[in-house]
Amino acid sequence: MKITNGKVLIFFGIIHPLLGISPFAFGKQFAGFADKFFFKISEGLLEFPLLNGQMNYENFAAFWFFYFGLLLIPLGILVNYVENTSERVPISFIWSYLIIVLVGVFMIPFSGMTFLMLPHALYMLYQRKKKESAVG
Repeated sequence: MKITNGKVLIFFGIIHPLLGISPFAFGKQFAGFADKFFFKISEGLLEFPLLNGQMNYENFAAFWFFYFGLLLIPLGILVNYVENTSERVPISFIWSYLIIVLVGVFMIPFSGMTFLMLPHALYMLYQRKKKESAVG
């Protein structure tokens, strides 16, 4: 089985939510979500500080940590499809991915963005440049 960039993104997308629900990350929050059958885990806009609400930051972080991983799965499927059909990920996608990852690295330096996604984005850029120089 050939490991493609799309499969790497799918892997990140599967591991991220699994880590999120583990006791090492947001297991406590997800146990609370399960008590509510994952319905209305937040008051939504009513928690927004601008509306004099009090945000539950742990629940907010738990949800987005989990949800970000889920968003990576279809992105990985799309990248995998592009790689299998054209054998080249568009350079615009690679630069966009790298910029998004760099924002994440800046905001949360000690994270998977720095240790996993940044090397992956740089590898994708390297791979693309290598293919371009081989073609001509």
